[in-house]
Parts: sequence; C-alpha cells; structure tokens
Amino acid sequence: MTIPTLVQNYQERSWTTAAVVFQRKLGDALTVMNTQGSLAGYQNTEDFVAELSKHMKISKVCKNDDLMSCFEDKVIWGAENEEVDMTKVKNVSHFGQDEWEETDIVGAMFADGTTALIAYNKDCKQNPYSNKVINITKEGIGTDCLAILYDTSGFKTPNTQQKDLRGLNIASLGGNNCAFELGGTCFTAPFTPTPLTKAECEAEKTTLGISDCYYDDDYWAGAVKACGGTKNMPTQAQLTALAEELYGAPIRSTGTTSGLTLDYDKVAELGFTASPGSYFYVWSGEESSSSYAYSRTFGPTNTLRGYNVRNHSVRQAVCLGD
Repeated sequence: MTIPTLVQNYQERSWTTAAVVFQRKLGDALTVMNTQGSLAGYQNTEDFVAELSKHMKISKVCKNDDLMSCFEDKVIWGAENEEVDMTKVKNVSHFGQDEWEETDIVGAMFADGTTALIAYNKDCKQNPYSNKVINITKEGIGTDCLAILYDTSGFKTPNTQQKDLRGLNIASLGGNNCAFELGGTCFTAPFTPTPLTKAECEAEKTTLGISDCYYDDDYWAGAVKACGGTKNMPTQAQLTALAEELYGAPIRSTGTTSGLTLDYDKVAELGFTASPGSYFYVWSGEESSSSYAYSRTFGPTNTLRGYNVRNHSVRQAVCLGD
C-alpha cells in the first residue's frame, strides 16, 4: 500500500474511533440525566444544553444568533459531496426533523475539541427507572431527545460527512438527506434506533406499516418510526446490494455467503460503526412476526440474511432517502 493510502486509512479509523468515543460520553451523560429526572421537560434547546453541561464538559455555548462561533460555516454533506451553507441552518427542521415541535439550534464546543450543533426534542421522554430510554451499544447511541451534528476535529478540515463530521438524528441537512447511493438508491446516514413500547407500536402500527406488536422494547419498530414507515426502510435485496459494496464480491440473496473479506474502511466511509474483526447487523423493513424482523449480518468473512428478535438492541438501521 502507498503512503497516502495508509495515511487515509489511519485517518478514517481515527475519525470513527473519535465519533464512537464522543457518542459514548454523550450517551453516559444522557443516561445520568434520565436517572436524575432531568432529561425531559425543556421548552428550548438552550435550557437543555445548560443541563447537559453539568454532565459533559462543554467549554463554550453559542446561542442561536451566534452559531458560527462554535461551528464551521460550510460543510460537505451527502452522497454527492455537496457544500452546505451552515449559516442557514437555524432550527430543528433544518436537521430534517419535520415532525418534532420547532426548537432553535444551539452551538457547543466540548472540552475534547469536538464542535457541535444541537437541537432538542420537546417530546423527549424520560423514565428514571428504565435503562432503555437511552440505547447505548458499542455501535453508538439511540435517543429521541436530541438531534446533534458534531465534528470531532473541530474547525479543522475536511468537515465532511462520515469523516470527521457525524450526526445523530440528522435526517437531512440543507435539504440533502442522501448519505450514500448504491445502484441509484439513496440511503440516509446509519443510526442506532431507539425502541418503541408495545403501546407506542400499537398506536402507530397502521401508519408505519407494522403488522403486529409484542415487545415493550421494540428496536425494530423504533427504526421503522425513525424512517417514517417500513416503505422507507431497505429491502433484503437492497441490503444484499449493500453487502456487495462492502465485500466487493457477489452475495447470495438468501442464506450465508462465506470466504469474503469485509472492507472496514468502506464500512466507516458509509457511516456504519464496526471495529475491525467485529460483526454488525442492519435491520430491513421486512417484518417476520410480532417478535421477529429480517436483517442482514455483516461479518469479517461472511454475510447472511436472517431474522432477529425485535427487542435486540445491537442492530443498526438506515433509511431510504429521496
């Protein structure tokens, strides 16, 4: 391998590691807030960030009229590497969260050098007696309480999505919700879903295209809701195409394909979280029963189509974009 390639691979891994560490710290802070009963009930993002700063070191907070003091004014976002003018990103709808009640974005600079733009969800729920309000896995965190765009290298370049620039609950940015494309199909940025309770699943199943509900911690249903319905989640055929991209080889649509080599640099480039040598899993929009849904497993040397228990938290998800 050439020196430039080695440097690029090192940078890719460094960015991914920094993103995982940051999300872990954020998840731990939100978990403490949930335990203490200080996670929900805010009417604006500024008050939420003030509370967050008690649990996570924030060196500077920038109000809505001064966001660029905490964040770069232009970033590269989307499958087409479009430049986004961040001076026009001001409220939660600019993160693509049109269903959330409107709140302004607040900027923050964290003690580790990470810069961020944060928007709070007024419908955030807390339960001090539950450890499932904040879904923390080695792949990242899942929460419905905030949307955050963060840059682990601060104001340094490249300021590019899935490199130093990552997001949580960023459905789109500047009107662009396509994180990567495969065969003409647009995919949004991967995320770790937050579960729905059985009651929440039952209340929304018709709208979301879910047939039945069973668990009180249904992570698959949470992924479906985040995508806006099963029709907006990948099919098994589309996940097979994703596998062919990540392995660089033909993949069987059913059963197991072995003798492969998973390109972990490509995994990181597309925004999925998986350390070299590990497995990761991605939900499809196809339901098997009230207890199971289909997914695809991605391993170091093999991949397979299968189905998993819907209350399994260690799964990532991705939506179909526009």
